[in-house]
Amino acid sequence: MTNSRFLVFGGIVLAVIVCGVLSLVRGPDWYRPFVLLLPFLALGLHDLLQRRHAILRNYPIIGHFRFILESVRPEIRQYFIEGERDALPFAHDQRALVYKRAKDCNDSQPFGTVLDVAEPGYSWLSHSIRPVTIADPDFRVTVGGPDCSQPYSLSVYNISGTSFGSVSANAILAFNLGARLGGFAHDTGEGSISPYHRRHGGDLIWQIASGYFGCRTAEGEFDPDRFREQAADPQVKMIEVKLSQGAKPGHGGVLPKAKVTAEIAATRGIAMGQDCVSPAGHSAFSTPLELMDFIRTLRTLSGGKPIGLKLAVGHRSEVLAIIKAMLETGVTPDFIVVDGSEGGTGAAPQELSDHVGMPLLDGLTFVHNALIGAGVRERIRLGASGKLLSAFDLSRAFALGADYAMAARGFMFAVGCIQARTCHTNRCPTGIATQDPVRQRALDVASKSRRVANFHRNTLEALAGLLGSAGLSRPAELKPGHLHIRHRNGQTLSGAAFYGTTAPGALLTDEADGELAHDWAEARAASFAPVG
Repeated sequence: MTNSRFLVFGGIVLAVIVCGVLSLVRGPDWYRPFVLLLPFLALGLHDLLQRRHAILRNYPIIGHFRFILESVRPEIRQYFIEGERDALPFAHDQRALVYKRAKDCNDSQPFGTVLDVAEPGYSWLSHSIRPVTIADPDFRVTVGGPDCSQPYSLSVYNISGTSFGSVSANAILAFNLGARLGGFAHDTGEGSISPYHRRHGGDLIWQIASGYFGCRTAEGEFDPDRFREQAADPQVKMIEVKLSQGAKPGHGGVLPKAKVTAEIAATRGIAMGQDCVSPAGHSAFSTPLELMDFIRTLRTLSGGKPIGLKLAVGHRSEVLAIIKAMLETGVTPDFIVVDGSEGGTGAAPQELSDHVGMPLLDGLTFVHNALIGAGVRERIRLGASGKLLSAFDLSRAFALGADYAMAARGFMFAVGCIQARTCHTNRCPTGIATQDPVRQRALDVASKSRRVANFHRNTLEALAGLLGSAGLSRPAELKPGHLHIRHRNGQTLSGAAFYGTTAPGALLTDEADGELAHDWAEARAASFAPVG
């Protein structure tokens, strides 16, 4: 009870004991404070024992003040000055949508849209006079190109990278059990496959980053024998090589030593007592051609499982150099996940997060068009990652080329994240981003895993509703023409006009023009550096 989170409850317990003793020793005058304190004692005990609210389990009694303030927030919102209205209320509304879907609540609202439809950047889907009803919203896509012998039927909405270490054991358990209950996949993040990823048997996408955690030598280099052993696990359905991530592109990950437990060290293959630092770049390859060799090696070592890449788009010529290496070697990844600069749930330098890397829809469209222009799009599934919380977020990504989506933020909201922004301190109030055993105890795996599954199911049901209203039956039927964007001059543009399109094979026949053609000419398969 020495922890400051329990000071109020501890004080009440002490006061009840003192008043109880004094009432027995000094008479009935002490009964009144004793009786008045009993309801608070009961409330504190209830908070500690209940499993619905992690905040109350970690902050008995005082945690109720947060819910009181949140309950009056919509009325307070109108008093925000115009310059402040874009941040907090928007985040609150997005969390509220996730919470409703995670808790199986009705997310309908009266009085139409809360958005300014005249605002530049506002976007919408065109609907059909002949809408359709979709009976089964379990939309799936098969991942596995011509060289893959173990293709995987993947849900179009899955949990993005959530490393054990960055998030708690209970959070991993809730995510993975929710994924199993809902029939979708859980990306391990770069922290490798922990015992908590394995316990409930949910489908895994094993992410390998520059630290090669889970398949590294003592010196931090890639270990093919260790990789083969891990990849043979039938729970591992796909393997993702992370080149960069949207939250901190070109920057290695850091797990502070305060969060490195013996379990984390064993899972990652690292030493205790020091920060766990991922290098900014890979050591297993240094050129696009070597990257294709690495993909070929991983596919062989894994027994033919889908091998793919995750990247945030930076220098466009580097992405095009990878595509040229595909053409030169005949090796293609089975999937590519484009991560937007606006995505990411972990801690990163603020200016790096704000100003480095390409936003998701721009990066997604670029990669989609480049693959089409190079004639390899049909061999590669394209994933989108970055602030994809709602059914419309998914629809927009699918219209611009994505085959499926990955998200961490929405699923973190589903297990109770309140965006306290203390992820890097080991003092997460909801027990998600912490290795403190007392704090993470507040996150009840059984109830939160059901919320994870509920959020996934209800989001796909909402997606089915949007598709049906557009007269479509599956996400792959969404095209750029279904999407419309309000331009800054008030003009309405289709998704195709706003983001641009490329003809199949145009890069191979010199029919492409503009920036894409220029960058294609600058790219070379032998080096990530542009020509000249």
